[in-house]
Amino acid sequence: MEHKLIRAVESALGWAGPERVGDRFARGHTGVEDLSRRLLTPQRLLDLVMRRSLARPQFRVFQEGVEVHPAVYFTDSVSPRGQSISLVNMNALGRLLSEGATLILDQANVADPTLEVACRALQWWSQERVQVNVYWTTGEAEGFPLHWDDHDVIVVQLAGEKGWEVRGTSRTAPMYRDADPNSTPSEEVIWSGLLRAGEVMHIPRGHWHRATRVGHGDAGHSLHVTFGITRRTGASWMAWLGDWCREQEVFRHDLDRAPGADASQLIAAARELVESRPPAAFLSDYQRTAAPARQVPHLDVLGPLTAAVCTTNFRPEIRPGDSVVEVTAAGRRLSFAAKAEPALRLLLSGHPVVLAEAEAAVGTEVHAVAGLLAKEGLCAPLTDELFSGYTGLVTNATS
Repeated sequence: MEHKLIRAVESALGWAGPERVGDRFARGHTGVEDLSRRLLTPQRLLDLVMRRSLARPQFRVFQEGVEVHPAVYFTDSVSPRGQSISLVNMNALGRLLSEGATLILDQANVADPTLEVACRALQWWSQERVQVNVYWTTGEAEGFPLHWDDHDVIVVQLAGEKGWEVRGTSRTAPMYRDADPNSTPSEEVIWSGLLRAGEVMHIPRGHWHRATRVGHGDAGHSLHVTFGITRRTGASWMAWLGDWCREQEVFRHDLDRAPGADASQLIAAARELVESRPPAAFLSDYQRTAAPARQVPHLDVLGPLTAAVCTTNFRPEIRPGDSVVEVTAAGRRLSFAAKAEPALRLLLSGHPVVLAEAEAAVGTEVHAVAGLLAKEGLCAPLTDELFSGYTGLVTNATS
């Protein structure tokens, strides 16, 4: 999938692919004028918040560095039958933002199609799971205190400006679950300055950082998104091996507590398991078995499928043979006749496919192939809402 955000990030940071994710701090300007407005604007964010039933901790508001109690800006909408839905009180939220506050929406990709598609593109690119959090700060509101993240982040400044301080690490490759709390900040300041609209910043895992609008004018604001890239680690591989060990009887037996008990057979089996399932096998299995993404199902009652797009969390694997083509993705392994390969490559490209337009390029079988891929959860019907997430950022497959 060729997404305008990917090209912009690579250009801004001087990258030629995802290999430098997690390597070192980097900062630059995208040079793409309309990208920031296309991804998200403050007005669209407020509209999204108003129309969704959100709750803490996904949606939070901070003032003067302290979280505002949800009761201040949440309300219950009660139907005539007494059914209650928690909604954001937009008038109360407006007052907080007018005074100076920070609005935070975690996992915005589950609520907004444009950010959903952006995260999917980053996942195909990085081969890791990605989620996006939104931060909108008005006035001179403070941000979070100095902290570090257990994942790599790509920050895109969408509007306004915000002051940042980025420091080095005080523990190499810290983790969420770790043997050390890693609570002492590094004294090494790598970069300090303003991040302005159109700029991109990469902060590797474990680097201490903070952001604030204090001192930058009470009439301004800052909107940025943080794409969190959670990479697999050696600990992830070991956890995966723990699941595989259950296949062998030797690992299912109780451990012998007797003094001097012989554990040589168990140790030998563990060594064999490690050697037979190396990290490369784990990484491949992780992508192949990732569950299908959330998507609107295709229902026959709605009529024939007219447009579709691949929505798997990772790029599908297409393996042609002499007479069949095998597709592996989203925990599925599907076999098609060899003649279906052109349609499969188009439909699984990550680009939107209008089936009537695709006929000229790959034949009429594209309709049957698209229907099967949608049924198996590899493709989704291209609804107007979903299509809006691609418009101007990802070209149609037949373009």
